Amino acid sequence: MKSAEGSSKSAEVDLMGDLKAVIADAEELLRATADQAGPKVQEVRARAEESLQAAREHLKSAGAELDTQVRAHPWAAVGIAAGVGLVLGILLSRK
Repeated sequence: MKSAEGSSKSAEVDLMGDLKAVIADAEELLRATADQAGPKVQEVRARAEESLQAAREHLKSAGAELDTQVRAHPWAAVGIAAGVGLVLGILLSRK
C-alpha cells in the first residue's frame, strides 16, 4: 500500500512540477516582452497576465482538492493509478 501511495504522490508532484514550469515560462515570456510597445501588445499582455493569475489560483485549489480526495479515498486513488498503469502498459507494449 505504501508504494501505491508513493506512486500517486509522485505523479501528483510531477504534474504540479510541470504546471509550475509552464507558469514560470509564461512569466518569463511576459518579462521578455515587457519593452514591446503598442496597444495590441499591451492588450495581449494584460490578458496573458490575467490568465496566468487564474491558472495559479486554479493550480493551488486543484492541488488542495486532489490531496483531500486522495486522503479521503485512498483505495480509489490506488485503483485509478493501477488502471492507468495497466492501460499505459498495454499501449506501450504494442508494436
